[in-house]
Amino acid sequence: MSQSNARVLRTLNRLLIPVEDGANMLAAFAILALMFLGVAQIVLRTVFNAPIGGYIDLVQLSMASMAFLGAAYCQRLGSHIRMELLVGRLKGRWLWAAEIVGIIIGMIIIGVLIYYTSQHFWRSYTLGDTTIDAEYPVWPSKLLVPAAFVIWFLRLTIQLWGYLRLLINPQAEPVAVVVIKDVADQAQDEIHEIMGDDVPDVGDPTKGQDT
Repeated sequence: MSQSNARVLRTLNRLLIPVEDGANMLAAFAILALMFLGVAQIVLRTVFNAPIGGYIDLVQLSMASMAFLGAAYCQRLGSHIRMELLVGRLKGRWLWAAEIVGIIIGMIIIGVLIYYTSQHFWRSYTLGDTTIDAEYPVWPSKLLVPAAFVIWFLRLTIQLWGYLRLLINPQAEPVAVVVIKDVADQAQDEIHEIMGDDVPDVGDPTKGQDT
């Protein structure tokens, strides 16, 4: 049964990874596009006295993608702010229990945010809300927020399952969970990620192997 649960959990984890990576890439593209847009705005305004129409509106609309689309990706890697000075001192079931408490609190907060940001999006869509200057529609930007939170909630759900599995059986192999690493291991992971090497994901040391 334990092996079956591990296989299902690993499958769900791998299905969600491309979604998280895609959302994170969209956030990175939005940042890059905003950089080019800023350079173009400076050049056109300074040299040709012809600023881009609705520049401020475009910047405001891009904020949602940059702020939220990469959240689930960071959750998967354990890159959010974590109390590792405290959690890192725990071992066995105490460690997994502490992680479960944190995950449940996060799920409650994200669930509330999904509800209210969805209402905010729907109100903007039905009213035809637009930006003040160029009158760009606002609802696509507001739709990104609950969508990003849904992906984040799914990641938290998978991690909760993974931590519950470890709480029941601390000797089981960690799958789809954040494993605290020392400084040397973190540095190696960052080097591999920058170089584009295929390295195992956090909590899934079997990635890249034939299962």
